[in-house]
Parts: sequence; structure tokens; C-alpha cells
Amino acid sequence: MTTKRQQTMAKITRERAVKEKRERKQEKKRAAAAAKKDRANGIVPAIDLESLDEDSASLLDSHEADGDDGAVPSERVVPGL
Repeated sequence: MTTKRQQTMAKITRERAVKEKRERKQEKKRAAAAAKKDRANGIVPAIDLESLDEDSASLLDSHEADGDDGAVPSERVVPGL
């Protein structure tokens, strides 16, 4: 009769990591499918400002902190747009 070998902690950790990765991927797919369904129904998703980093959040801010809301010198401004 053969003896059963005990699993190593490394193997258990690897298997747990793979399982968690699969779960995250599946959740991401579910979220993408829900967003696609919402877009098809005409629902615009809200922006979660808390999940944005500081640089991204500043892009959404309509007011510049230094008070300069004008065009950048190298920026091309097209009248009427």
C-alpha cells in the first residue's frame, strides 16, 4: 500500500493564488458584461471618484489650483469648439 504525501505550503499557496486570480477575472468579466448591458439600455455608468488616484482626479477638476484656467501656449485652440 502507498502512503499519501502531505501537500507543501508552497503548493497550497500557489493553488490559492490561482483560485483568487480566477475569481477576480470572473468578477471583472461580470462587471464588463453588466456595463455593456447598461450601455445597451442607455444607462451611463457613474464615475467612482474615490477609486481614482490624485492625478486622474485632478483631470476631472474644472478649476486649476493655481488660478490659470486658460489655454496652454503650445495648445492649439480651435474657435467654435
